[in-house]
Amino acid sequence: MTGVEPLSAPLCAGPDPNPRPPRFAVPDGAVDCHAHICGPVKRYPFAKDRIYTPPDALLSDYLQVLRTLGVTRGVLVQPSGYGFDNSCLVDALAEAGPNFRGIAVVDPQCSDEDLDQHAIGVRGLRFNVLFGGGAKIELVPAMARRIQRLGWHVQLLIDVSRFQGLYDLVQSIPVPVVVDHMGHVPVDVGVTDHGFQTLLALLAKRRCWVKLSGSYRMTRLSKNPYADVNEFAQALVRVAPNQCLWASDWPHPQIPVLLPNDGNLMDQLADWIPVEHLRKQVLVENPTRLYGF
Repeated sequence: MTGVEPLSAPLCAGPDPNPRPPRFAVPDGAVDCHAHICGPVKRYPFAKDRIYTPPDALLSDYLQVLRTLGVTRGVLVQPSGYGFDNSCLVDALAEAGPNFRGIAVVDPQCSDEDLDQHAIGVRGLRFNVLFGGGAKIELVPAMARRIQRLGWHVQLLIDVSRFQGLYDLVQSIPVPVVVDHMGHVPVDVGVTDHGFQTLLALLAKRRCWVKLSGSYRMTRLSKNPYADVNEFAQALVRVAPNQCLWASDWPHPQIPVLLPNDGNLMDQLADWIPVEHLRKQVLVENPTRLYGF
């Protein structure tokens, strides 16, 4: 194993190897807006300062999951375990082809030429406020101005219930902003939480997008379905169905619950959005618009 020993960067469990199809008809052109490709570890060493060690989660495995789910397009997100080294991401995008986009993590000291090298499929930069592995949040507006010429967006991994100044931060960013995992807010704080209400206000003004994903990162329940998350997802869809995206978060790294089946996870979307044409909007139309498919 490269990098630090598993004792200081614990090894994560791998995803369920036998995903099942979802119980609803998935529309043609559906997009999974958040997944990670990891490995093989001998080819792509992890950053030494990572906080977890994922097992190999190869592009071929992910493509099989998408085929089972009936999803034909995807967005690959640089995991924190690779730090600023986007080699695995860029190689996966080149292999996956035009139905895939990428979100990179870059050193804020990088040159414009370095940014241009990621032009193959990359559509945004991720800033991991919760777990590190990226640039500091104070640098986001300046980095956003640098990527504006590329037509990219900013993606934030953030707990909106704990982060102060979300509204002002988003307003200061001159490119679209995407918030990961429904704002990563613990269900215990409730939908009336000020941070979650701020996220709703930003969505209503079309100042940001949000991913309907990561329910297992918010729940107090031990296994799917995570029904205590439903009111959060439904509130987001009710306020701004045209700003919502769906994502699997495969291979589900570093989650605090039993690893779920990906078909069961996707079934949550039918509970959150029972109306078929709205599900199509979230699965197909919104991501097509944001990622430029």
